[in-house]
Amino acid sequence: MKAYAILVFNSGSSSLKFGLYRVQSSLFDDFSEPELVTETLLGESVEKETFKLNTLLEGEVAFLADGCSQFNVKDATKKTELTEKIPIANHAAAALHIIRYFASFSTPKPSVVAHRIVHGGPNLRQHCLLNDKVIRQLKASIAFAPLHNQIALDIIQLTRKTFPQLPQVSCFDTVFHNGMPEVARVLPIAKELQSLGIQRYGFHGLSCESIVAQLENLPNLLPEKLIIAHLGNGSSVTAVKNGRSIDTSMGLTPSGGVMMGTRSGDIDPGVLIFLMREKNYDVAAIEALINHQSGLLGVSGLSGDMRVLHKSVQSNADAKLAIELFCDSIAKQIAAMACALNGVDALVFTGGIGENDALIRAEICTKLTLLGLNINTEKNQQLTNENNVNSISDATSHCSVLVVTSNENAQIARHAFNLLQ
Repeated sequence: MKAYAILVFNSGSSSLKFGLYRVQSSLFDDFSEPELVTETLLGESVEKETFKLNTLLEGEVAFLADGCSQFNVKDATKKTELTEKIPIANHAAAALHIIRYFASFSTPKPSVVAHRIVHGGPNLRQHCLLNDKVIRQLKASIAFAPLHNQIALDIIQLTRKTFPQLPQVSCFDTVFHNGMPEVARVLPIAKELQSLGIQRYGFHGLSCESIVAQLENLPNLLPEKLIIAHLGNGSSVTAVKNGRSIDTSMGLTPSGGVMMGTRSGDIDPGVLIFLMREKNYDVAAIEALINHQSGLLGVSGLSGDMRVLHKSVQSNADAKLAIELFCDSIAKQIAAMACALNGVDALVFTGGIGENDALIRAEICTKLTLLGLNINTEKNQQLTNENNVNSISDATSHCSVLVVTSNENAQIARHAFNLLQ
């Protein structure tokens, strides 16, 4: 049975995650060239193929406030191989550092490079092979996700130059939400504006997909009515019914929805009109306000990093208020998604904050007792690191509360060879 390696780049607003995976399948035995394998698997005539996916290395470059970055690498057993601080300040430079790191070891050379793309705009609504036409469409969609898409394009430009013979794949965060009903998708604006592609797209779709896939593989754990709270520097809440997204908090862009690290989330549009009229804010100033100067950072005046705020709550009232506003925003959105689902069987916390911050989980859940939701304090504070899925709900809870490790990278790797038709 042949095996091919997939290199995944997953660019976020404050980090670049990466992974190297080995895919094994009997389907590969008929082909000698990885390009032919990819073309065949992405062809409409090929049925969905099962295969085995093994993690070789995973890691992250996290961008720090001082212009440097934290470079972390873990092996297949999640054991830390390397952690170091490096003088890298942008995503393209981080991607080059990762490629050079792999080249310095005896890791398999990649056969395919796969990229997470936050927004494909109104025309790119399915995962696809990257070519010149797709890249033109991605450039045209930058306005839909200015924080993310240009970064992804910079990395794509680098990898196409570095690996000119390899097929490359783009996987979109919006795809998971494509089937949302009109009542969730349509925004309350004039029809002529809707025709421009202005609608609710939804994001963190690859993360939500990975949660659903993990729960499907465990006995009796994929509920009919599931709410996924992906909490990190970017945060969203999604209602999932029978494994499909039916509503989500983010809208046209990843700036909407709940309060985030530096993003405001949903805000009274009158605030923006006031600033334009009274303070002469232009488009650039409005964009900077919404995406870079608001959220936890804006309220606290200190940081958009929840870890920094936790350390400051005793001495900084604004840091305390920022955390309270964040938890309130998430709890309200979870309650709204319970309304969309007409109930809730399970609530999942995931993402950097969702997976690692017991205080935030507890505070949010305290506000949701109206849903019959209760957590076990000891379970919440002492997660089992060996498990990707941990239950923190109390026996008295009317619904399950889970902490599930998001695995977007593995989901991207799967799509690179097995796109949904």
